[in-house]
Amino acid sequence: MFVRSLLLGTALAMGLAGTAAAQEAVIRTGGTDAVFTSQSNERMWEAVAYSNPLPPGAPTADYPLVAWCEAMVSGHVTLGESLNTDDALDLELIELGRGEARKFSRALEVAGPRQSPETLREAEAAAASVRTRWARVMEQDSAARSETFGLFFGLPGRCEHAARRIRENITTPPATLADVGLE
Repeated sequence: MFVRSLLLGTALAMGLAGTAAAQEAVIRTGGTDAVFTSQSNERMWEAVAYSNPLPPGAPTADYPLVAWCEAMVSGHVTLGESLNTDDALDLELIELGRGEARKFSRALEVAGPRQSPETLREAEAAAASVRTRWARVMEQDSAARSETFGLFFGLPGRCEHAARRIRENITTPPATLADVGLE
């Protein structure tokens, strides 16, 4: 959902909102929670999200992945805040990122007591790796930080599904493309 919000912001920044069609279109705002009209839609989007490859270094298990995702978003927010920008699009991206980070943090908090010590260590290692990378970016000058902030394309869709799954203690395997008739 963060990626969709990012794409919407990019479209607006490119001036597409000024067209007659865009002015008449309904744009959903007010958060990044996925809205599913049915359980089958949720399973379909979950299957698609889990079928796509993760970026290098991202853990595959849900709890460590959510820790990785939280660190990615939190680092991007911190980077944006370091720019002291008054650009409306940047400020919107920072605010959206804060909301995403809160959702991931809450999921980790709720699911943490159910995790094994090994899973908790894996999650912390994944998050620490991401924080180390963001720390290197934060050492750069303002222009380089600004460029990096603008080039961050969001998170894999799997992050939101993994957060929902750990928060709700879903232990069954995620839906596959075959399960939802897409393969």
